[in-house]
Amino acid sequence: MTTQWTRRATLPAMGILAVLVLGGCQSASTTPEPSEQNGSETSPTEVSPDSQTPDAADASALPDWTIGAPESDTDAALAWEALMGPEGEYAALASYQAVLDEFGQVEPYATIKAAEARHAEALVRQLDRMGVDTPAENPYLGLIAAPADLETAAEAWAVGEVANVELYDELIAQATDERLIEVFENLRRASDESHLPAFEAAADNGGTLDPADIPQQSK
Repeated sequence: MTTQWTRRATLPAMGILAVLVLGGCQSASTTPEPSEQNGSETSPTEVSPDSQTPDAADASALPDWTIGAPESDTDAALAWEALMGPEGEYAALASYQAVLDEFGQVEPYATIKAAEARHAEALVRQLDRMGVDTPAENPYLGLIAAPADLETAAEAWAVGEVANVELYDELIAQATDERLIEVFENLRRASDESHLPAFEAAADNGGTLDPADIPQQSK
């Protein structure tokens, strides 16, 4: 099969929006008004147009992650983006949860969701250290629906993990706080060396993995 997760070179849609478009799924929101649909333009991708829906191509249903964000151009703002942004840990957690709700405790989603929860907790601790309050609950939960099948889900989250790695590349380049940089590097490594290979393998295996085939470092 043709890999659809190769560095997003032919997939300009970003983060969660990329996953929604590739997955052909709808967010748990109302359909945009007709005027909004007619005024939007679809970004060119290699994804089949049949897989796209008005909701899938529109990220307006997602929460405004900038509300409550720390002052820009600070390390705290970078940590906030890693946690709260559309390519960050809370969005990933909500997407994995949607798959588990739809298909049950399938792998590698169950294992990687647990790892992502630890990643989010690590970022919350960094923000707490910097004196920044974080939401009591993940604001993305319930706003992202699972793709129609598990193979599509695995392909979509291979794309999502590539976006996550690229996000951490950007954040590491801007950060100055050594403890935060160490956390960013650990989370980047997990996405690149553990989660991405697991989703690639799942996509090649029809959408799931046997628990014994999940990379040990993903657990």
